[in-house]
Amino acid sequence: MADEALKLEIKQLVIDALRLEDVKAEDLSDTDPLFGNEELGLDSVDAVELVVAIQRRYGARIADQNLARDVLSSIETIAAFVAASRTNG
Repeated sequence: MADEALKLEIKQLVIDALRLEDVKAEDLSDTDPLFGNEELGLDSVDAVELVVAIQRRYGARIADQNLARDVLSSIETIAAFVAASRTNG
């Protein structure tokens, strides 16, 4: 499981990359879905922007749409992916 500091860092990355106004890191759950969440209202363009932000920030390559769908499920899944890519890369 990814550590809390990484999850907090990723929450801030999501907020900054997607320019989510009126959203604070503490507003984002570790496990709630990021997409399909009516409160956030994220769409496929946001997914692309988030993939790019993750790749730039962490150097963790998200190679295809199926992987992106799995990785971008929640803050927890993004953090686990980043942590694994640090270990493997």
